[in-house]
Amino acid sequence: MSEFNILSTCCKPSSAIEENDYIEKELPIAIIGAGPVGLAAAAHFIQYKQKVIILEAGTEVGANILTWKHIKLFSQWKYNIDKAASTLLERYGWEQPNLEEIPTGKELVENYLIPLSKIPELQEVIALNTKVISIAKKNTDKMKTANRENVPFVIYTEYKGTIQVLEARAVIDATGTWGNPNPANSNGVWLESEKSLKDNIFYGLPDILGESIKRYKNKKVAVIGSGHSAINALLELGILKEKNPKTEIIWIIRKERVEDAYGGEEKDALEARGLLGSRIHGLVDKGIVQVHTSFRVDQLIKRNNTSTLNIIGEVNGVKLEIESIDEVIVNTGNRPSYSFLNELRTKVDFATESVEAISPLIDPNLHSCGTVRPHGEKELRQPEKNLYIVGSKSYGRAPTFLMATGYEQVRSIAAFMAGDIESSEKVELDLPETGVCSVSFSNITTNNSCETNSCCS
Repeated sequence: MSEFNILSTCCKPSSAIEENDYIEKELPIAIIGAGPVGLAAAAHFIQYKQKVIILEAGTEVGANILTWKHIKLFSQWKYNIDKAASTLLERYGWEQPNLEEIPTGKELVENYLIPLSKIPELQEVIALNTKVISIAKKNTDKMKTANRENVPFVIYTEYKGTIQVLEARAVIDATGTWGNPNPANSNGVWLESEKSLKDNIFYGLPDILGESIKRYKNKKVAVIGSGHSAINALLELGILKEKNPKTEIIWIIRKERVEDAYGGEEKDALEARGLLGSRIHGLVDKGIVQVHTSFRVDQLIKRNNTSTLNIIGEVNGVKLEIESIDEVIVNTGNRPSYSFLNELRTKVDFATESVEAISPLIDPNLHSCGTVRPHGEKELRQPEKNLYIVGSKSYGRAPTFLMATGYEQVRSIAAFMAGDIESSEKVELDLPETGVCSVSFSNITTNNSCETNSCCS
């Protein structure tokens, strides 16, 4: 798997080739991010015999997933394997996992992403340890319009402290949002007081029962957030408490009723996800988890140079301070970073920070249980020709993304860029029913909310 040579072999056009022809015929399509959606994009482009290069900041494919390698996904293997990727893998004798089983993050990487990255078509086009720091159009700053569509993208990368530059005829941003968390602060504002407490705060999914067990056992631990990541952390803390009874578990949520955080439970068509709700329901009922509802976190601070911290907030207009917390796990979602796209022309919704055209389709204020309509190249198209933002990053801050949706996005884009317009306009998405209801797309109203009696209880 190349980390360097690939960057020095794709960038200089022959003087005998017109620049526009060169863009179309010689330059690669640059895919940023070697996670499931980025590798799926590469597989679809390869099926259309398109030249690609994959730029990955991490030391290995699926690097972000490995930060939560101990966690099980909600859905079975059959919803987490891209069709084009599967076709390429099977060509080289890949042994498909049991499609009805549910993988952990580690299994997803080891049994799918790593084998995919090692097939000959992909192995030589993946550049690891290669961080994209900026992208522009060649000799054309953001303000210039003339001939903009006919010049290549110029991608600045950092590899082992060295700046490298390559050119591409298209850019597929599949960098996701993981690793760029929202703060604990309920207003979404990063305060210096919170940043200074990084030794007591973990953003994401720590391995509470494994690598991080010493950090949390017999400690007073607060979990902030009401989504499935928070529930996973609480459940692991519950198991930890069984053998380490001095462990205290505090759950801080903005919801007015804790019941609203349980989800569909046994009614959820994704059984593994429904089980999470049922299990946390049991821990709360038994008093193992202490819940603070309607809690708006203002700030996290240390008082009198203690090793513990206090969480200051407000409950129904009344100030409240939870004291002497040893560790805080923050699961308040993630947000995209557009810093390396600043020199390109993009359309991003100001509220959701998603691709503008899909914002009304994915807005979590309207969509909470399987009502996101399929979408593809047309909706993901950016003002900058041949630039696409895909995967969870295309959803911005919205938590409604499913991996299979990302696969459908890149399938449509690859078809369109290869000239297979008919295929790009088709919907080839197979998803499980989600939430507590069965929703037909024909039953969604024009404002994308659910019809009465169809969703959501």
